[in-house]
Formats: sequence, structure tokens, C-alpha cells
Amino acid sequence: MAEPKKIALALPFIDTDATDYLAEVVNQNWVTSGGPTVTKFENQLQEFLQTEREVVALNSGTAALHLALKLAGVQRGDFVLCQTMSFVASANPIAYLGAIPVFIDSEKSTYNLASKYVKEAITWCLKQNKKPAALVAVHSFGIPCQVEEIAKLCKDYEIPLIEDAAEALGSKYKNQPCGLFGNYGILSFNGNKIITTGGGGALICKDAQKAEEARHLSRQAKSSATGFEHDAVGYNYAMPGFNAALGLSQLQNLKERIQKKRELHHFYHECFAKIEEIEVLTAPNAAYYANYWLTVIRFTGSNSTKNPERFQAFLAEKGIEARFLWKPLHLQEIYDEHHYFGAQNAETLWKTGLCLPSGCGLIKEDLNRIQQAINAYFSA
Repeated sequence: MAEPKKIALALPFIDTDATDYLAEVVNQNWVTSGGPTVTKFENQLQEFLQTEREVVALNSGTAALHLALKLAGVQRGDFVLCQTMSFVASANPIAYLGAIPVFIDSEKSTYNLASKYVKEAITWCLKQNKKPAALVAVHSFGIPCQVEEIAKLCKDYEIPLIEDAAEALGSKYKNQPCGLFGNYGILSFNGNKIITTGGGGALICKDAQKAEEARHLSRQAKSSATGFEHDAVGYNYAMPGFNAALGLSQLQNLKERIQKKRELHHFYHECFAKIEEIEVLTAPNAAYYANYWLTVIRFTGSNSTKNPERFQAFLAEKGIEARFLWKPLHLQEIYDEHHYFGAQNAETLWKTGLCLPSGCGLIKEDLNRIQQAINAYFSA
């Protein structure tokens, strides 16, 4: 008897008409960086976000964050505030510029930046006679951070705000899309995101002139149309047309994808409704509209026989992938000597949390297998 297929955490979901979009780019012979397909992708992202802010398509979300920091004026030796419990790409671009990440704890309600510790970190930086050069706020797992409070702090202290909305395309706070509260917004279209371009990202700029500078830098800062002259140290960050075509095919049903993610989150809520030791990460109130990129659970009980490690192993035996949350960056060797502000919230969430399969391609048969596995584990 054949083994059942593996249920992955978040596989790319490719639409059947994607090949039509890709074929069009091939026929145009514009598969490399830039071109009309990339511009069309940028314009459609603007339309979806209902914004006049410029959107610059790039080859990764990391590239977008790197450019945002550079455009914000971050220089070597500057302090940049950022969330400790996040993928390492939220902090590495700070190090690219020779700046110093200052890590901040999470709040338990959203797993995002705890605003009270943001204030502490700013106060500490000022005592060092160095105002933070920027703040990177992450909307983790598609749930908006306390962006209103954080934006006010940044405004009060005149600190550029960069929203890492890599996981939050379609998420909103008080009906305003994530990525539009700060000076810059970051999107990612990696293979596991709600839409994918294979690999790719985008930079959202409040200032149109900064967007033009980002485009210039992303294309090796070439200053002449007739020769190889460059007026700055640029980067090979522009999005290829081939990737943009795949993105265009996925944008057509982005609203349906968001609805699918939200339905999956509701499915897990029902699965764990009667299991007291499990808490499902959920947006705190009606002001938050989450795309629930990944559904996350947390073990709240003290039962040593029921824990994330054993549950992950149990699911793996059933062919179901689950993943631990990110290890806080201030606990990792590459950043463990950097300053950190907060308690142990992020560390607790890391040790007690687990991400569950949340791909848009999950079918009823997959959900039945997941539910049966949950019931079997917690009834044993």
C-alpha cells in the first residue's frame, strides 16, 4: 500500500493559467530584469493595496529591506531597532550596512514588537547619544503589529519606520493595508508566501523620489543609457520579467487566497476548541484583519508528555509537516552580543509554539488527515 502524500507546511500554489502568463513573456523575449511585465505587476500591486505610493518590484524581500534601510540613511555604526523573533532576513540587511541591530521582545497578543520595549530601546539609544536610524516592524504570520502605537513613537522621535510586511500582503489594521503606515513597506513573494513569483519581493515607498532612487540602485546604478557608467555602488536587485509574469497570474485570485487562509485558520480553531492546553494565535480584535499566512498554535499547559517537540514528531510520522517558530535572534550566535530589550516572551513563544500546514492548495482529504492526527495525539 502506497504511503499517503506528504502534507507540507506551505507549498506554492500555482494557478492553471500561469503558463499563459509565462508564455507571453517568452514570446515578448523580455524574461530578464525590468520591462513591461514588471511594470504591470507593480501597477497591479498598487491597485490591490489601493495606494498611490510607488511599488518597486525586486528579486527578494531581503533586497527590498536592504534598499529601504539605505534610502532611510542608515550608515555604519548606526542603531536600528528590530524584532528579535523573526526570520533572520529581518536583521541581516542591517548588518550589510555595518549598522547595529538592537533587538526587541514580542508581545503575547500578536507575537510582534512590544511597544513598551520599543520605548525602552529608544531611551537607551538616546542615552548613548545615538538616536535610532530606523525601526523595522514585522507583521509576523500575517497578523498586524501594534502599528499605530509604533508609528506614533517613530513620529515623536523622528525615526524612519520600515514595515516588514513580507508575510502580510492583504492584512490590514483599521482597514489600512500593512506596508502603508511607515516610510517604507516590504513585501515578499518567496515560494511559501501567499502569492509567489518564485523568488521576489517589493519595496513600497511613501516618497516617489525615493522609489526612483531604489529603481536606480536595483539596476547597478547605471547612469548612462549609452555606456557602462555608474554614479553609485548599485545592486543586481531588479525583478526579472519571468518572475513578474508568475506574480501576475497569482494576483488575479489573491482575495480568494486570503479567504482560503482565513478558512484554514478557522478550521484549526475548531480542531483545538476543546483542547485546553492549546492556544491558536488569533488577531486580538476587529481592528486587525489578518491574512493568517501561517496558523500558529502555542502549548500553554505544563503537561510534559504533550509538547511541541512530541507533537511535531507525531505529525511527521503521519506525513504532516509542522515547523517551530523562529529562534529569537538575540539568542543566536551571530547576534548574541547585541543589545536586547524585553522579558522572555519571544523565548517562551519559540519554545512553546508550532506552525501548522497552511498552504492554499490543501484539500478536504488533507484537512481530514490533519484533524484525525490532532484528535489521535491529544486523546492518547
